[in-house]
Amino acid sequence: MKKVIESMKKLFEGIYSDGKGIYTQSIVPGNRVYGEKIVSEKGAEYREWNPFHSKYCAAIKNGLEKSIFFEGAKVLYLGSAEGTSVSHVSDIVGDRGFVFGVDISETAMQKLIDLSEIRHNIFPIIGDAEQPDEYAPFIEEKVDILFQDVSQRNQAEIFVKNARFLKKGGFGALTLKTKSISQSKKMKDILSEEKKKLAESFEVTQVVSLEPFEASHYLILVKKK
Repeated sequence: MKKVIESMKKLFEGIYSDGKGIYTQSIVPGNRVYGEKIVSEKGAEYREWNPFHSKYCAAIKNGLEKSIFFEGAKVLYLGSAEGTSVSHVSDIVGDRGFVFGVDISETAMQKLIDLSEIRHNIFPIIGDAEQPDEYAPFIEEKVDILFQDVSQRNQAEIFVKNARFLKKGGFGALTLKTKSISQSKKMKDILSEEKKKLAESFEVTQVVSLEPFEASHYLILVKKK
């Protein structure tokens, strides 16, 4: 049963809070993607965004200053997995926007394909984020936003490779999994090294720790030079 609430405060474009949880306004009313809570207000339906299931939502909880997503945006999402976070991005960009979801896992991709049949602004692409030439033919124009959530040792290098698809001045976010890079180095040292790799193509605008929602993770927000 949907819960009816009295007030929903806007945090960023397409992102809201009832004072406790984070929500996006659903573009597919009545549809749950991962068992999330649904509430309604003044005829609109909102899906709760769980920060333990989404690194971007965790960043919002931890003090994100500017959201990179907006209505009508074209997004390249690397590491889309089964589409939990992608579904919320789908809500934000709306019917005028779209999300290219790239993942190498065939199992995850099948679930994303199923989701795209309900949410028509999601475009699933099975591919390796390290090999952007594989999916370049599907991306016919530059995107507004580049997002990456990939567990590899060379995360910054992969992100830079995919900068070719991002408009100049466009925004991006890299979820940095420090333990995938090194088990022995300090998190702050890894962060410093990865930021240097990004510096040639991007201006770093904010770094947000994702703990306690995600251990040993940062979200790095950037703007393409």
